[in-house]
Amino acid sequence: MIKTGDTLPDVTLYEYSNGEGACASGPNAFSLHERCKRKKVVIFGLPGAFTPTCSERHVPGYVAAAQNLFAAGVAEILCVSVNDAFVMNAWGVSLQAGEDVRMIADGNGEFSEALGLMQDLSARGMGRRSQRYAMLVDDLVVEHIAVEAPGKFECSDAASMLALLR
Repeated sequence: MIKTGDTLPDVTLYEYSNGEGACASGPNAFSLHERCKRKKVVIFGLPGAFTPTCSERHVPGYVAAAQNLFAAGVAEILCVSVNDAFVMNAWGVSLQAGEDVRMIADGNGEFSEALGLMQDLSARGMGRRSQRYAMLVDDLVVEHIAVEAPGKFECSDAASMLALLR
């Protein structure tokens, strides 16, 4: 499992963009290393779009705290889940994430697997999904990571990340 001091794995992730004007574009592939180099970034992962804790507490907490995180030096907030870019976009729209919390697709679970944070939720009909976590990354190096115990939501929330940055 990834830990403090490790370098963020370089994987290709996807983001859907409504683009300029009326035409949508995407899903758009990007290198995580290219996106995060020379920046302080918060990356939080969760089991799935439109799931209860994720939709009611996890993402809304980061949306509400986004301006405070930016004021504390965070350049970007990435929400990552093992869903496709279209689902992540629709979920972000439904939660009014706007441009503050970027809804990032790890559709094949490659990032979650590279982090060592994949879990098997097949018994619940969800297949392989990301564990719930949050990390602070500075110029590709993990400065802090908090991984939740199964079924918990205690250390990967926005308030915990803000407390770390203060």
